[in-house]
Amino acid sequence: MSARTDLAIAPEAARDSWLADTVRAGGGTVVDPADATGLIWATPRHPERLEALLAEHPGIRWVQLPFAGIENFMHLVDDRRTWTCGKGVYADPVAELALTLLLAGMRGVGTYARRTSWDEHDANELGRNLIGARVTILGGGGIARSLIRLLAGFGVTTTALRRQADQPVPGADRTLGLDRLHDAVSDADAVVLALAMTPTTRGIIDASTLDAMADHAWLVNVARGPHVVTDDLVDALTNHRIGGAGLDVTDPEPLPDGHPLWTCEHAIITPHVGNTPAMAVPLLGARVTDNVRRFAAGEPLIGLVDSELGY
Repeated sequence: MSARTDLAIAPEAARDSWLADTVRAGGGTVVDPADATGLIWATPRHPERLEALLAEHPGIRWVQLPFAGIENFMHLVDDRRTWTCGKGVYADPVAELALTLLLAGMRGVGTYARRTSWDEHDANELGRNLIGARVTILGGGGIARSLIRLLAGFGVTTTALRRQADQPVPGADRTLGLDRLHDAVSDADAVVLALAMTPTTRGIIDASTLDAMADHAWLVNVARGPHVVTDDLVDALTNHRIGGAGLDVTDPEPLPDGHPLWTCEHAIITPHVGNTPAMAVPLLGARVTDNVRRFAAGEPLIGLVDSELGY
């Protein structure tokens, strides 16, 4: 072996968790940070504590962040260590929720579910087919690719937007650069956000983008809340400028009681449940075990963080 397999798990409370079993399954040994060459950081919070731990233990050469969105940790990413995250791990369950929100929104399920009596007068007003629809997906990673695969059975036409427009997203009917955003949403029946949070993508769905969408189009966000300018979305929903929104993430998050989004008739909100712990544990466990084995063998790790791209 070209590398030791002594890994720490922090914060301390997580040391005896299921993550320890995944480390051992990969041939690793769980040790104190002072003796470790790798670290599994087991919480999406407290980047300041991680920073302090790494400063105290410079022998740690690899850091595994077990979540996909790492914007709060990017300032710690350096060239002295190898950094990996959970990108791609949760693609299938998150894509499944995106499909759920698409179907529920486009068929009017959210609106009907709020009814307290049988009312047929607006039955002709609500509901559009996902079958044969045009869907624009912002993102070209695992969630986008998984969603494209799920949508294939509906005969949709998919447009994928990504930074590298010259690298087609597998399965998409066309791939465009993010600079073509307004063109790509203008003829879409649904727009799905499945991209990483970076300074470039923060607020990418603002009033101008919402105005470019068709008045029947649904917006689905399973990425990060700050991709959307919330006040602009509330205005668009209130004034019926888009068909509706399915949101698993919001800005702010958690969405406060009494926030205007709660009362938007054509909004479906779920509390960031794209993947639940029951879904995540086996998926993340397999990723950690695989990376522990790779680290021991000196092989490339999966889910490498690109410091320039920001994810």
